[in-house]
Amino acid sequence: MITSDQRHPLPFFVYGTLRPGEANHDLFLRGRTESEEPARLPDAALYDGPGYPYAVERPGAGPVHGELVTALPETYGRLLAELDRLEEYVPGDPGNLYERVAREVRRPDGSAVRAWVYLAAPRVAAGLLDRGTALTDGDWLTRR
Repeated sequence: MITSDQRHPLPFFVYGTLRPGEANHDLFLRGRTESEEPARLPDAALYDGPGYPYAVERPGAGPVHGELVTALPETYGRLLAELDRLEEYVPGDPGNLYERVAREVRRPDGSAVRAWVYLAAPRVAAGLLDRGTALTDGDWLTRR
């Protein structure tokens, strides 16, 4: 069965452990991408999690820095499923830590691209906004 996600593949915007040089990049993306390029997610803030970040939508905030990753066509369906598992995303599950949503991200030249983004699920986002630790520069790679 082909899902709508497979008929209309979107690139992925990654901003944490899937970025080059981070723990999950080689495990999930090496050899499976057509391109990886810098990008920014506007109107979002980045929060520190337990070893990984959360992006939270906040109008006027950001941007969150990351990479726009385009999967090789032959790897897209499997990669989408594996990233959903990594992020523990199950469509419609109120217990999700992340929600996979389509959002516009910006390339360095300012052009907009619609991409999948794993954002903090609403209950997680509420807790982060209330008592989370924001990474003020929006870049997971500079957290140290």
